[in-house]
Amino acid sequence: MVNIRDIAKKAGVSVSTVSRVLNNHPYVSEEKRECVQAVVDELNYEQNSNAVTLSKGKTNRIAVVLPFINHPYFSVILEGVSKQALSAHCQLVLCQTAYDVKKEIEALHMLKTKQVDGVIICSRANDWSVLSEYQSYGPVVVCEDGTAKKVSSVYVNHYAAFEKALSYLHEHGHQKIGYCVGRMSGTNSEQRANAYGDFMKRLQEPIREEWVFTDCLYITDGDMIVDRLLAMDDRPTGLLVTNDQLAVGVITRCKKEGLSVPKDIAIIGFDNHPLTAYLDITTIQLPLFEMGEHLFKLVLDKSLQYIELPFQLIERQTV
Repeated sequence: MVNIRDIAKKAGVSVSTVSRVLNNHPYVSEEKRECVQAVVDELNYEQNSNAVTLSKGKTNRIAVVLPFINHPYFSVILEGVSKQALSAHCQLVLCQTAYDVKKEIEALHMLKTKQVDGVIICSRANDWSVLSEYQSYGPVVVCEDGTAKKVSSVYVNHYAAFEKALSYLHEHGHQKIGYCVGRMSGTNSEQRANAYGDFMKRLQEPIREEWVFTDCLYITDGDMIVDRLLAMDDRPTGLLVTNDQLAVGVITRCKKEGLSVPKDIAIIGFDNHPLTAYLDITTIQLPLFEMGEHLFKLVLDKSLQYIELPFQLIERQTV
């Protein structure tokens, strides 16, 4: 196997000169650089990436942990991360977990074994205590409020966002309100549930479990939601849908079943996906792309920081 000593001998230069050429060091004459590069090409030499990593003490790779790659919420965050990674000349290692705790730990283990320089977790499956075990090995950044756990984070206040949406429905005459989420666990989902519970308590309305729809992620899940609504004797008149793709599915199925939106049921989505403008869907705009950008900047910065980004209600015709 060819090594840099072989290249140095054939090129008639020192090993250190070869190393400087391979690492694009500026202080090498153009004549020597061309000579070394000619030998490198002739011998078909490839650098050992592991050796380079050990010598530099970093990999220029960042692990991005997300449950689903094909979901608009996470794909937009990933776009923001990717933009910054390109600017920083870093590679991204995508780790899709489907909320499998073992898969998430595998990504964290890459940090421990120095295969990556940092880990961005877009949606967490493990307990906070698991993350804290790995923080000593390098930066771990989460896409939720990690202030209380001293984990660097970029987040939106989902309690406030949910309360804003609930208040808007109530201002438009709705007391009987339900909501749809992907899962009930996790900081963001807990904030939404708390906001919903507190708001309904202020309205002196009971919490009806059948009005809370879980495991709702994709546009096709709208069929399941509307099927359940149609089977109810007492159904909500307003619905918060925690992603716009799902809101499109619910609205489309409602129209097929003869339910008028917003006359029979008012709907507020989340994310402000481009589709919402075309379909006039009221939505809560979440700065997902900007979140991705900040997540990457934080993982490179390595200092403990908490960045809360603003949300905005976009008023349209579904309420």
